[in-house]
Amino acid sequence: MSALESRDSDVAPPSAAAAATTGGGSVLDREHRALSIGVVSVVLLVAFEATAVGTAMPVAARELNGVSLYAFAFSAYFTTSLFGMVLSGQWSDRNGPLAPLASGISAFAAGLLLSGTAGTMWLFILGRAVQGLGGGLVIVALYVVVSRAYAEHLRPAIMAAFAAAWVVPSVVGPLASGTITEHLGWRWVFVGIPALVVFPLALALPAIRRTASGPADPGAPLPPYDRRRLRLALAVSLGAALLQYAGQELRWFSVLPAVAGAALLVPAVRGLLPRGTYRAVRGLPSVVLLRGISAGAFIAAESFVPLMLVTQRGLSPTLAGLSLAVGGLTWALGSYVQSRPRTEPYRERLMVVGMVLVAAAIAAAPSVLIEAVPAWMVAVAWAFGCFGMGLVIASTSVLLLKLSAPEEAGANSAALQISDGLSNVLLLAAGGAAFAALGGGAVGRAAAGATDAAGVGSHPAAFAAVFLPMAAVAVVGAWVATRLEARSA
Repeated sequence: MSALESRDSDVAPPSAAAAATTGGGSVLDREHRALSIGVVSVVLLVAFEATAVGTAMPVAARELNGVSLYAFAFSAYFTTSLFGMVLSGQWSDRNGPLAPLASGISAFAAGLLLSGTAGTMWLFILGRAVQGLGGGLVIVALYVVVSRAYAEHLRPAIMAAFAAAWVVPSVVGPLASGTITEHLGWRWVFVGIPALVVFPLALALPAIRRTASGPADPGAPLPPYDRRRLRLALAVSLGAALLQYAGQELRWFSVLPAVAGAALLVPAVRGLLPRGTYRAVRGLPSVVLLRGISAGAFIAAESFVPLMLVTQRGLSPTLAGLSLAVGGLTWALGSYVQSRPRTEPYRERLMVVGMVLVAAAIAAAPSVLIEAVPAWMVAVAWAFGCFGMGLVIASTSVLLLKLSAPEEAGANSAALQISDGLSNVLLLAAGGAAFAALGGGAVGRAAAGATDAAGVGSHPAAFAAVFLPMAAVAVVGAWVATRLEARSA
């Protein structure tokens, strides 16, 4: 990595402050074109992985006899990404986003290969953990790139472009993944995606090196790594993993890892997130809190949608994945709406509306557990929910960068992503525990031996116990969305 970490002495990166004072231009003008295409290509890779792997996951869990550990396959990713986010924030602020981005993409690919060749569910989960470390490095590094290389008035547009990068993968990913899973096997979905890493690396890294590499202030001495924050990040990851394990086991001795996990997690989170986050203090703390609530509730619910459709309604992996495909289009539409200059004065109201749509979509999804309700209702509900997420997620990113000083962009971006990832882990743990407690593990065993859809519909309560609490969490998010702007004195 030394070649990537080095930079030409005569190429000085523009500071965020300088970028913020630059008027005019667009994300595709001559100055930004190569960089925009490069970073959007990175997001495109992440999006394709998420949609393709999500489609193959129910089959992988079933064949590895690990449906009872289904939530682990998702939460392992988020657990390790928490440490990667904090590391990436400090690495990016100190040396620039180039090296953490390259390292993250490499780890991302290595994790996919490990999962794709796994012979047991726990080895599969280990691969997801390696992949999550890479994902944590990548996402924060991308935010630092946006902070440094784009003026403030261009940031909503590049965030909208990130959302638009999900459109094609959302449509093509489930179809391609489902077809490959059904005809070649689920392993080919995992081992095939790393081949896509080459293009983002070749396109993004040179552009980032020219425009956003190096420390934010090249003339200042390099700040030391904050070892305390790194220890706190490690404590968050370990604590979240212990809580997840305790939630999945549901035995008397699970109290011990649960207590240990909470003891590690609570003080570490308090030290990593802005003061007042869990009290929804107006401004930056509420922005960070809303990101966690919205992402956690939505992802925890969405993770169980393909499994519900495959096991309860008898859909193929392809059709189950395609039920979420239209959401990519509406997510991009919501992100586009928030990026328009005319909507800027109404951003907070739009985010409230977005969270209401998310809550309604999550609450409506388990209606397909009733045979009389057509399975395509999930696709309709998820389209509205994804539109709401497009309004909320892009807006939280825009507000965070607006409220952050240039030298704090990495640390605050890490806090935003920690809230996102930690909420995913905790809500997936809660949802997974409820799912397992109400017979969710038997869903996979029934599906493996069932000959028709009726043979796998005996555990609807396990799915309802996931979706309905997540809808309630999203309702809380609608209230938090009213507290994003500090009141003027």
